[in-house]
Amino acid sequence: MDFDKWQEIFESLRRHKLRTILTAISVWWGIFMLIILLGAGSGLENSAKRDFEDDSMNTFFIYGGVTSLPHKGLKPGRYIQFDNEDREILDERIEGIEYTSGRLWLWGDNLTKYEDKALSFDLRPVHPEHLHIEKTIIEQGRFLNEADLGSFRKVCVIGDLVKEELMPNIADPVGQYVNIKGIDFMIVGVFTDKGWEGERKNIYLPITTVQKVFYGRDRISQLLATSDSKNMEETMMMKERIISSLATRHNFDKEDNQAIYIWNNFENFKDFQTFFGMLKGFLWFVGIGSILAGVIGVSNIMLIIVKDRTREIGIRKALGATPRSIISMIVTESVFLTGISGYVGVLSGFGIIELLGYAMEKFEVELEFFYKPQISPAVIFSALLILIIAGVVAGYFPAKKAATISAVEAMNN
Repeated sequence: MDFDKWQEIFESLRRHKLRTILTAISVWWGIFMLIILLGAGSGLENSAKRDFEDDSMNTFFIYGGVTSLPHKGLKPGRYIQFDNEDREILDERIEGIEYTSGRLWLWGDNLTKYEDKALSFDLRPVHPEHLHIEKTIIEQGRFLNEADLGSFRKVCVIGDLVKEELMPNIADPVGQYVNIKGIDFMIVGVFTDKGWEGERKNIYLPITTVQKVFYGRDRISQLLATSDSKNMEETMMMKERIISSLATRHNFDKEDNQAIYIWNNFENFKDFQTFFGMLKGFLWFVGIGSILAGVIGVSNIMLIIVKDRTREIGIRKALGATPRSIISMIVTESVFLTGISGYVGVLSGFGIIELLGYAMEKFEVELEFFYKPQISPAVIFSALLILIIAGVVAGYFPAKKAATISAVEAMNN
């Protein structure tokens, strides 16, 4: 190690404390903002991934709409209402369908009572295969089955948070009765869900029971189906077959985009990946822009240092110092200043992101659009690599200028 060179570097930085501190802050801020931006971006991305992973990736969510095109003498403006036969069509006529289920919306007062406590929860009347579509995890008892639907049983499966809030002192609620919208339902199971917290506050009911008791007809608000293929082309072909089959049954033009709407998880996950790829690129662009602003500051400072040390450089050259040794001294000082301040910026940004993630987990803060922000080792490595390159670039051009100064010219300054 060249102790003389390092002694000169520290002496140069010490003589200009304010200039050194301001330059270091500009580099620190640039790399700090890059880490914070990427950490925030990861929180948004993880939230979206969590929502996708909550359901089977190859799931179709099918909604009825209002026709916008005339068809076979029928005027536009007809509302498309699904029923049990539509689900049977998906099961029997669409090749490649793995699971199907209907969902039924229950509006109004969804008050659920147990003993002297009454709370409101989301009610989801569904078919048994909904268990696989939603990736529901049974903790106690069982999920709904075909016997429940065939016999119109008044049974339900509650989320673990429903259990905690409605019956906190009951270890095993299976077999207990709760009153839902004025009717007693027996609990047959307790479930949890890896999705956001709201999913665990649902109560699942047999869809046929709800149709009979609350509606008096077999209407379905939403159809769900999963494909047994994870190939994009096959998934899109299945989507077209679903549209064609439902168009035939409900007499609407299959080109009518307003008649039904299909949300395809697999298709939208591809769009999601593209979007977040672009978002990451934008965040890197903004962050690197901030770093470059700091690097320009370092380069300007190094130019000033070269100017201040012109006479000293001339003496060195007169004593036999090579241009390479002069360039090495200036570049080393630049890399040292950039590296130290940037490293502190990386640690600061990483610390804040980790602290935020820990606090959210510790205090059970769950945001719908922000989940588990994190910084990967690859990002840290990339940031440090950028710092090294930036330090070399910031110091090279001032160093190159210093190396071209002639000894005679420098001694006369």
